Amino acid sequence: MGKLRNLQKRKSNPNLIRLIDKLLLASAKNKVRIWKDIAERLSKSSKFKAEVNVGKIERYINENEIALIPGKVLGSGDISKPITVAALNFSETAREKITKAGGKCISIEELIEINPEGSNVRILI
Repeated sequence: MGKLRNLQKRKSNPNLIRLIDKLLLASAKNKVRIWKDIAERLSKSSKFKAEVNVGKIERYINENEIALIPGKVLGSGDISKPITVAALNFSETAREKITKAGGKCISIEELIEINPEGSNVRILI
């Protein structure tokens, strides 16, 4: 936990720092490893943040799962099924394609509130 706090101190975005704190709190409160894993990924340098295309989400996520991207969702590719996607950021094109297919774009904070146990969540990087 100390190493994670040191990485977090380097961050200048107050929203990102607050999100990492919420993830760590959810991990400790619910005894779920997924939130700590996402906190660790977001604490690293921005060059390690995931950039996932909509096409990749289409290939790897089933309709009953929630896609969790610890980074940005980009609009390349197509999506045909209604999938809930939680991410740090969305491009406008990606947001349009996901909602047009009947899916939802939510923040990682919303996902923690909706699904504190992290069930049926798949991380894509």
